[in-house]
Amino acid sequence: MLSTLQSRLRDEAVRLGFDAVGFAGAADDPATAERLHAWIAGGMHGEMGWMEARAHQRQGPQSLWPEAQSVIALGASYAPSVDPLALASAPDRARISVYAQGRDYHDAVKKRLKALARWLVAEAAKAGLGERQVKVFVDTAPVMEKSLGQKAGLGWQGKHTNLVSREHGSWLFLGAIYADLPFAPDTEHGDHCGSCDQCQQACPTDAFPAPYKLDARRCISYLTIEYAGPIPEEFREAIGNRIYGCDDCLAVCPWNKFADTAHRWKEFLPRAELVAPRLSDFLALDDAGFRKLFSGSPIKRIGRNRFVRNCLMAAGNSGDGGLRALVEPLRSDPDPVVAEAADWAAARLTAAI
Repeated sequence: MLSTLQSRLRDEAVRLGFDAVGFAGAADDPATAERLHAWIAGGMHGEMGWMEARAHQRQGPQSLWPEAQSVIALGASYAPSVDPLALASAPDRARISVYAQGRDYHDAVKKRLKALARWLVAEAAKAGLGERQVKVFVDTAPVMEKSLGQKAGLGWQGKHTNLVSREHGSWLFLGAIYADLPFAPDTEHGDHCGSCDQCQQACPTDAFPAPYKLDARRCISYLTIEYAGPIPEEFREAIGNRIYGCDDCLAVCPWNKFADTAHRWKEFLPRAELVAPRLSDFLALDDAGFRKLFSGSPIKRIGRNRFVRNCLMAAGNSGDGGLRALVEPLRSDPDPVVAEAADWAAARLTAAI
């Protein structure tokens, strides 16, 4: 009875649009917990205090919800149809991480996860399995989606620390459903990185102290999204024209050649104005303009000040003297981090003339 439900659940997940589905046990993994605590103890989480504050819950499913018996790991492909590195040589353009060019994936994935969870609860009751409990997660809860995805057979955590799939490359949004049903676990996925180190070599800021280990404090995604202060001087030039996230380590993964863009959800399709935007279109944004432009986008959560700070880094790296007229007013911005970034960008642009 339970095996039939599990098989039907796989089919329902695919019907709802998920590209990958697998099952894992919910018991905490001591090795995963040990790596997490060592990473935090080394300060590699930077100023992401929420990682440390809830580390005890993040170390495993049953630490978060003791009643959990199984994890249903799910993946949705957002494989890009164009080269994510194409704008590297276009300094007048702003580079936005592939995942943030469409609608907010949190909302899209969670909506379908909830639909699948409702289906599971209803079908379990019909099958005489009683009133079951489930919990749904994307990546805003203390859940280790990548390690769970590996245990459930979706792929493996590559040397860039993200999940890699043989079918979808490095381009999977991950979600999880915790259930109080003892589903049969799938076989944990093996590591297929081999001797390849392209992701390590591609990192502009040397954020990988070793394979399979990321120092967030050096990562452009962390610096442009999670970090609110002035960008450290040592990373400013390396940021280039990246204003929200960085795809470099993901984009060079050889396994991406197997990724099929045809399966992407419509919510993940990039908005035309975010594919190759001009820096000049962003520098003059006030708070209201920022909120309007990025309504429904994951970019909205970092706020106008952090976003404009990032754009000023890119402006300073552009060598485009024409941007000075937009940079100058920002030197007196009410936000001191924005004003400091504008001073830096203005000095860089003056020196480039």
